Amino acid sequence: MANANLMIVTLEGAPDGDVVELDELTVQLRADLLELDVERVESVRATEAPAGAKPGDAIALGVLAVTLSPIVLRGVFRLLETWLTNRPVRKVRVVFGEDSIELEQASAEDQRRLVDAFIAAHEPVRIADPGGGTGSSVA
Repeated sequence: MANANLMIVTLEGAPDGDVVELDELTVQLRADLLELDVERVESVRATEAPAGAKPGDAIALGVLAVTLSPIVLRGVFRLLETWLTNRPVRKVRVVFGEDSIELEQASAEDQRRLVDAFIAAHEPVRIADPGGGTGSSVA
């Protein structure tokens, strides 16, 4: 995939949730993301292993690394918005490049406005075609 970028998605479970539920939610989100036109979705390794775990085997619960083209950024955010409203998740934090955004159970209008501004800052720039076509994208 040309101009692929890395996005880190972190889920924060509901206050009454547990690690098993957070792991199941992460697996569900990974499967949904893979249905989009992304290059790869992987679990992120934890920096410190829990007591008793083998070094290098620990996975950070609720954290996914998504490799994608900026062209599919809007689709990924729309999926995250919908996904968040239908799951017992308090917050989804997205880090893309140097920027981050947190999606919470805010009003749909407020959340859409924030996401649209974030996406606009990261979408590829369209170069106008002198012949009247749509042109090409530059990331």
